[in-house]
Formats: sequence, C-alpha cells, structure tokens
Amino acid sequence: MTGLTNMSAKAALPASPPIMVGLVALATLILVLAASGRSNAAPLKGTRVTTTRSNLGPILADSSGRTLYLFERDKHGMSACTGSCASYWPPLLTKGAPVATTGVKTTLLGTAKRTDGTLQVTYAGHPLYTFKLDAKPGQAKGEGTSFFGGSWYVLDATGARVEKAAAGAGAPSSAANTGGGGYGY
Repeated sequence: MTGLTNMSAKAALPASPPIMVGLVALATLILVLAASGRSNAAPLKGTRVTTTRSNLGPILADSSGRTLYLFERDKHGMSACTGSCASYWPPLLTKGAPVATTGVKTTLLGTAKRTDGTLQVTYAGHPLYTFKLDAKPGQAKGEGTSFFGGSWYVLDATGARVEKAAAGAGAPSSAANTGGGGYGY
C-alpha cells in the first residue's frame, strides 16, 4: 500500500515551471484568438455617438464619423423606417446603453425598441440613422431629402435638425470676397 500512496503523491505534484509557463502562454493565446473572432458588426457595449465637422457646421456622427439623421415620419420616439427604407437609411443600433463622446449630451441619448426587437439609438427623442450614400466621414448627402414618405435631416448637439442655408444666407462677410461658397474655405 505504501508504494501506491507514494506513486499517487508523485503523480499529483505540479508540473515543472517551464511547463507551467508554456500552459499559461497557450491558454492566453486561446483567449486572444477567441476574442479576435468576434464580429465588429454588433458592439458588445453601447454604441458611441459623437460630433463631427461638416459643411453644415458641427453635427452628430457615429463612432466612424458617419453623419446621423432624423426621419420626420418617426413619432413618439418610434421608428417609421423599416424594410427597404432601413436598407438605405440604416438605423444606428446598440447592444447596450449608448455612450456620449465629444460634444454629445448624455441626457439626450436613449434607445427605442424596433419592430424586429433590436435597440435603436435615439437623441432628444429622435431615432438615429446613417445614410447609405454617405461614403466618408462628415458627408451629409441625405440632408433635406425626402424619401419613404418623409424628410431626413442632420442633427446638431442640441438634438435640433440642421437645415441647409439658402444660397447666400448666413454666409460670413468674408465669403463674398473669397468666392468660398459661404463656408469660408
């Protein structure tokens, strides 16, 4: 019996330090690879909302700098844009509470449940969308357009819609001398 007890005790001894280091490294590698396999399409935490500069002034944007819009047909914080509308005007979705970054007021951020069960980010009660034809940060090709039975507008940090200035209206006095189109560039 004594021989069996000694052998069992030897089998239970911890592995040598080099083997332990190798096992820890292997476990770390497995965890890193598993984490990198996650899709970036749906964030694990709340979607970030920020502000960016555009030819309309400072406006709301997603974490990639894409312009955010409101849809005038939306009522009581609920989206009226589904189906083919949502393919051209993708809703800004989140998996958790949205996160305010530069220039955005946390108190104006919220969420609304869409008919498909996903959570859409809202700002000042307006469900937020991006526009499929905005190819780069700060573009606002959807501003003031009318599609899917309503008008689309960019939002500023107060949650108000931004409208294109009429030709010549609101232009800085230096624009008349520079030919800069009213934006001073």
